Formats: sequence, C-alpha cells, structure tokens
Amino acid sequence: MSGPRSRNKKQQSTKRVNEKQLKRERDVKELQELERQIRDFDPKDVTAFSELPISKFTSVGLKQSHFTTMTDIQKASIPVALKGKDVLGAAKTGSGKTLAFLIPLLEALYRNQWTQHDGLGALVISPTRELAIQIFDVLRKIGRAHSFSAGLVIGGKDVQVERDRISRLNILVCTPGRMLQHMDQAAGFEMGNLKMLVLDEADRILDMGFRKTIDAIVQHLPKHRQTLLFSATQTRSVADLARLSLSPNAAEYISAHEKASSSTPTNLQQYYVITPLPDKLDTLFGFLKTHLKAKILVFASSSKQVRYMFEAFKTLHPGIPLMHLHGRQKQTARIDVTDRFAESRYACLFCTDIAARGLDFPSVDWVVQIDAPEDAETYIHRVGRTARFDSSGRALLLLTPSEQEGMQAKLVAKKVPIEKITIKESKKRSIRADLQALCFRNPEIKYLAQKAFISYCKSIFIQKDKSIFKFAELPAEEFAESLGLPGAPRIKFLSSQRSKELKNASQLNLSVDSESEDASEDRGKSQTKETVRTKYDRMFERRNQNVLSQHYMNLIKDEDATARKPDEDEDDGFMSVKRRDHELSDSSASEADTEQRDRNSRPVTTTEIDNAPVSNRQAKAALSKKAMLKYKQNPTKLLFDDEGKPHAIYEFEDEEDFKKHGKAEEQKTEFINREEQRMREVDMVDKAIAKEKRKEKKRKHRERERLAEKDDVSDGYDEEGMEGSEVDDVPIGGGKRKKWFEEEGRAKRAKADVVEIDQPKTLEDLEALSLSLLNQ
Repeated sequence: MSGPRSRNKKQQSTKRVNEKQLKRERDVKELQELERQIRDFDPKDVTAFSELPISKFTSVGLKQSHFTTMTDIQKASIPVALKGKDVLGAAKTGSGKTLAFLIPLLEALYRNQWTQHDGLGALVISPTRELAIQIFDVLRKIGRAHSFSAGLVIGGKDVQVERDRISRLNILVCTPGRMLQHMDQAAGFEMGNLKMLVLDEADRILDMGFRKTIDAIVQHLPKHRQTLLFSATQTRSVADLARLSLSPNAAEYISAHEKASSSTPTNLQQYYVITPLPDKLDTLFGFLKTHLKAKILVFASSSKQVRYMFEAFKTLHPGIPLMHLHGRQKQTARIDVTDRFAESRYACLFCTDIAARGLDFPSVDWVVQIDAPEDAETYIHRVGRTARFDSSGRALLLLTPSEQEGMQAKLVAKKVPIEKITIKESKKRSIRADLQALCFRNPEIKYLAQKAFISYCKSIFIQKDKSIFKFAELPAEEFAESLGLPGAPRIKFLSSQRSKELKNASQLNLSVDSESEDASEDRGKSQTKETVRTKYDRMFERRNQNVLSQHYMNLIKDEDATARKPDEDEDDGFMSVKRRDHELSDSSASEADTEQRDRNSRPVTTTEIDNAPVSNRQAKAALSKKAMLKYKQNPTKLLFDDEGKPHAIYEFEDEEDFKKHGKAEEQKTEFINREEQRMREVDMVDKAIAKEKRKEKKRKHRERERLAEKDDVSDGYDEEGMEGSEVDDVPIGGGKRKKWFEEEGRAKRAKADVVEIDQPKTLEDLEALSLSLLNQ
C-alpha cells in the first residue's frame, strides 16, 4: 500500500514544481512584453489610464479606486517617468500630481521584481504631515493589488515602533525631519538599493527650512536612481534643488500649464476687498453669518491668531460649525480635524499655511485669506484648496490699504486674475464690543488676544517684501482695541530692536566725538569727550548692594595684600585677596622672577600678560566669572582606576600605537584565542561548583533516608528523649512530619487494642475472665 501513496506524492510535488516554473516563465514573458510596450509607447492622444503600458496590478487598483481619466500633468509626466527619466514637474494646484508620481513608482518596483528582502526601493518626501498622510492613503488605494510593503513615517508618532519596522519596508512616505532621524538612529536601515526618490511640493520643503535636511538625505542616497520633483510653482530654490537631485542628462522639465493665461484654475473666481486692519474681524464675522451653508477655509499668518479666532468665534456663535488646524496641535488632533472637515458638508476651518499645500478637501466653496500671503506663490497654493479638478470655487483676499498696491502688482506678475469688490454696509456687523466684554469676563481669551496681537505684528515685521508689509504703518492701538484689549501689549522684539539701534547710535556718536577731538587737538583747541560707561563699570561702582560688594572692591584694590601682619586676626582677611601673584616658584627662582612679581604688585594703568598690554576694562572683565567662561575649555569628565590615576571616559589608541602590537588580523586572532582560553577556565570553575552542589544535595538526601529508618527517632528525638543537635532541622520519615489528626488516629487505634475489664470479686467472675482470655 505504501508504494502507490509514495508515487502519488512524488507526482503531486512534481506537478507543483512544474506549475511554479510555468508561472515564473509567464511572469518573465509579461515583464518583457511590458518593457517592449513602454519603449514603443506614443503618448499622443492618450486620455485614460487603461491606455497606459502599466501592469495589471496597478490597473486593478486604479479601476477599483475609480480613477479613469488622466489630467494634463499626468498625460505629460507619466509616460516620461515610465521610461526611467528624471522629471521636474510643475502644474496648477489640484491637477492630480499625486498619481503622476505614484503610478511610475509602483511600476518601477514591479518591473524590477522587488520583494520584501530587497529593502527600501522608493522614498516619497512631503513637507507636511497632513500631505504625507494623504499621499499614503492614495498609495494604499491604487497599490492594493501589489505585494509591496509600505509605511508612513511622520512626526508625532512613536519613534520606537517606526524604528522596528522601517527596515522591512519597500515604499516609504515621510517628512524630512523624521526621515533624517531614522537615518541616524535606526539600526539595519539601508538605502543603498533605492530606485526612486520623489519630492512633492519641493518649493515648500525648502521654504519651511528643510534645505540642509534634504541635502543630508540626498547625499546618503545612491547616485543611480530615478528622481521626480513636483510643485505647483517653480522658484529659484527649486532649480537649485533640481541641480542637486536630478541627473543632468536624463532630466526633463514638464509644465502642464506653462502656456496658460492664468496660474490658477480657470473655474476659480477670485476677489479681494480693501479693509482696514481693525475691521478685519468684523468683516470675517459678517462673511460667516451670510454664508452659513458653505464649506469655508480661513487662512491666517500664525497659529496664535488661529487659536484666538476659533475660541472667540466659538463663543459668539456665528451659526456654522467651527474647527481649527495649526502646527502646535498634537498629531492625533490634526488628523481628527482634517478628517472631520473633509467629511463635513458645511463648516469653517481656521488654519495656517500648514493646510495650504497639497491637501485635498472635497467640495470647498470659499477660501478666505484674512491675512495677506507672504508672496504670490503662497497665494496660489492657498486658493488651490478649492476649484480642484473639474469643480468650481471662489476665493476672497482681505488687504489693508498699505498692502493693496504691492500685493496687486505681485499677483498680476504671476498671471493671477483677481477682481476688486466692496462689501455692502448692510452685511457688516461690528463685534468689537462683544470681544471686549469677552476678554473682560474670560482671562484666557484675553491672553490669547495678546498673543495674537504680538504674533501678527511679528509676522509683519519679519516679512522680506517691505513693499507690501509696512510695519511702521500698522495702527497698533486700534488693532488691539479690535481684538478686545484695553491697550496695545508691549512687544519684546521691538524693545530689543530699539536697544540695538540706540547702541549703534551711541557707538556712532562716540566715533564722531573721537574724530572731532582729534581734529581739535590738531588745531590746538581743547574739547571735552563724552565717555561711554559699560555694564562692567556700573558693576564695579556699586556699593552696599549685597554681601559680595566689598569683595568686588577688594578684587580691584591696588594694594599689596601680602603686607598683612602675622598677628592680625584671620577674620580680617575674609573675602579679600591675599596674593595678587599666584605663580609658584622653587628655591632656585631667579631675581628676574622676583622683579616681575614686584612689578605686578604695584598699581599700573595697563597689565602686562605675556608681554601683551591689557586695558583696565579688560582687566576688570577678567575678574567677572561670567565674562571668563568663554575663555575656558569644554568641561571634561575623568575616571580613576584602582591606583588613583585619572583616565578619560573614552581612550583611543593612535594608529601608530595600534600598529606596534602587530597586524590587525594577528591581534584579532590573538584576542579570540585569549578570550576562548579565559572562557574555558571560567567554565571549568563553574562546573566544579555545580558538581559540589550536587554532591551536597545527595549527602543530605541520604542523611534524611537514614534518619527515617530509625524508629526511635521518629519524633525527632534521640534515645534519651533529648532533641538531636545534628538533625533537628531535617524532617523525619522522608521529609514529611505527622499531622495532628494523624497522631490522634494512631492513639485511638492503640487504645482500641487494649481490653478494659472490671476487678473480679467472686469465683464466677474469675472463671468468666479465664474463659475470655483463653478464647483470645
């Protein structure tokens, strides 16, 4: 019976092997056919994804995700990227740039037959966490039929969990900062086999201060890779990044809307209104009251303004659901806000520029910019949150009179068609009194109003384009009153700026005075010169300020402290300088050294240290502990051995000292042999100790058995009734003592064996007793 079964098993295994071989051959033929189709592909008149030369797995993902028709940027960039060329793509916001790089990414890994054992194959870098989450969601939808492993690495999540899984990923979507952190800290994370690098919103990555981070990441990537850069606007910084990341021979620049008459979508209606700064909140509140059944995005320049508007308007109840999104929120809160706003039909989201790039909120009706954007590119990205794909949308920009001329010129230069409108008086509503009452009742709202005022002033002050942002023309008092504050808060950065200006002015006056003094001396005229007193001068002139005042005066005394008499009280010299010269000399000190010490002890205007003159101001500064910290070396930590000798924590041999001990391989072999011998010796000692323990255990066991065999010591006592001194801690009878109920039962059984009789009195009693005894 075993013969036919074994033959059947062999036939089944042979069949499985043949099926696997046929499948591999079929996959190879499909890949070869796909490569041929890509080489011969003509992108003209291609409108649907089904017409692209892509794998069946990607086609299934696109079809199940309801992606059928390609946009302009997808038509132009996908065929080029499929052929393995680098791409620098530019297109309007909302034009489908995400699919333009995700489809070539999946196809590149599929054609290279990428597996989980090959490591990281594609890297996608996004400027914000929200955009990275959105890219990852789209990747999961269109890549559901593939077998690649993908991961999302962004800030705000558990680093250790990401570190344990990052080495097993094939596709990685990340933000720059967290990516660089894992490159430095994650063990086993290799990027040497990377096939594709994607930078989404490249200009925003550089604007947010990630230039050095991106440079560090790119330097660790292999040179033979494919790079895709996409952005809605092309700036000089993007061109610099392209020269760093793209290969100059195979890179192609693709602009889907380069010849378009507008930089924004054609189905977007754009308006701006001139509003004084104190009236902006009134205008915004009136706008919300008249658009209750709309989905609105409101952009502000800082997170503190967003927080204040959300808390204040939430209390005033404009009649529409309110949300807020900014970078100071926790990651879970940011994800929850974006999901809720995307699912809402009517809502208002107060946000910063963190939501201005790449985020796809469906059916946004209005984009309101209560603060002017820093440049025209930021304006384009903000209004790109509405009128995405084939939908329509409207945008409103609030400008102050001082910002109108400069911003309008910038928008016209960027081909942004925008129309000026005016607000009807009947639609306006003043909430200034309500905000003042709210700040009076709620200290938290007042605190948020103060922070919002300071952050807005700082955002205007640090802007580079001074033709638009004119800090000197800000109505500070009126703006503070419009926020509900009784007066304008003090701005610290303005105080520091004014102090710098005063300091520069005093130095300028000093130089002018010195020049005039020199000129007067040449002419033989005397002229007084105003001296500048520093903080060190004021410090040394203080008296009766604290306990150390006299100590400071003793430090600058020009008298010989060594002239104290021996019979003086020791307390008289407390906190005073006993010796001005601390040089230690032996008995053979020369007379020149003695003269040098005498010269140092007398009062002079300048002190000579190493033959270099030092001014009185420098000498006074040298007495300050805080001023001398910059001359000290970095602190070092020492460890002391058993002999008391100090050693650094990390001591390394020089290369020459290392070579003196022999070749590296010989030292390695010697070290291994020495450690093996030491381990054998330690192992022998451990085995001897274990053997002794086993012998002792056996001895105790035999002792217990010997004691259990003796009946006279069953209760733990010797023959004389005294407790045994050697075995009193050893249990009797195999280590188990009798219980109280067992002792009682034994006593009862012994009692049952005894026959109790009465005392015989007559002859009949004696006969009966005799008969009973004979019967037993």
